[in-house]
Amino acid sequence: MILVTGATGTVGSLVVSALRSQGREVRAMVRKSTSAPASWDEGVHPVVADFEDAASLDAAVAGVEAVYLLVGVDPRMAEHECQVIDAAVRSGGRPKVVLHAAAGVDLRPEGVRFVAAHVTAFDHLQASGLEWTVLAPGGFFQGFLGMAGSVKAGSIALPAGAAAVSYVDAADIAEVAAHVLTTDGHTGRVYTVTGPQALTHTEIADQLGDVAGRAVNYLAATADQARAALLAAGLDEWRVDGLIELYGLYAAGHASKVSDAVPVLLGRPARTFAEFAAANGAVFRSS
Repeated sequence: MILVTGATGTVGSLVVSALRSQGREVRAMVRKSTSAPASWDEGVHPVVADFEDAASLDAAVAGVEAVYLLVGVDPRMAEHECQVIDAAVRSGGRPKVVLHAAAGVDLRPEGVRFVAAHVTAFDHLQASGLEWTVLAPGGFFQGFLGMAGSVKAGSIALPAGAAAVSYVDAADIAEVAAHVLTTDGHTGRVYTVTGPQALTHTEIADQLGDVAGRAVNYLAATADQARAALLAAGLDEWRVDGLIELYGLYAAGHASKVSDAVPVLLGRPARTFAEFAAANGAVFRSS
């Protein structure tokens, strides 16, 4: 049995599917019993648990052979990751823990709160005595689905400067996760998971325009412009400031590295952004 936390999110739900495609039994952690998707079959066993409830985490971890540790972006995300690691230690079963972190976690960049939270959990995991692996993916292609309205209007605005970014398909992350969870030889490894190329946001806008059937321009927003837009969209200040920090990392060119994790681990090329855009063309085209 493999426990997947964050099992209903963008990546977590795909990890569940990837494990089931291998015939693996999955214990899927959810916050409420009503959160379980109707698409889950009898091989997926929902368990209701809360990152801040140690007893519920103990029940979730009990008897599993491995844990895919994925938490949502939250001011307490480091604490949440550490709580699951502690539950795994308390279980006595010594499950393998695969921590879903972020690209750059091994480089410990300063001033990026999302990455800093993963660094704290990474240190805690290393000190736990458990068998561990870290997956450190770049930004997801799927983040651009939320910009479909802007694409249809002919532009995307981000505070990412002119630097290239090695975004990755969430489905590739999930397949790598399933592979690492179910095979040997990954202990003590940090796998940076990226797409096959680094693209500037101008190049991304051009590829979105190809599937949208219209010109799409990239507007390099300032940090202040982006902050105002995100706050106006209803995001809380902590998350907004974290996103500005992350895009600052991108703008400085620190997210352009392309890794070979997908082809080496899965034996096939990583999906390209053009493939992602084409597969989701209906989302980006005006009706």
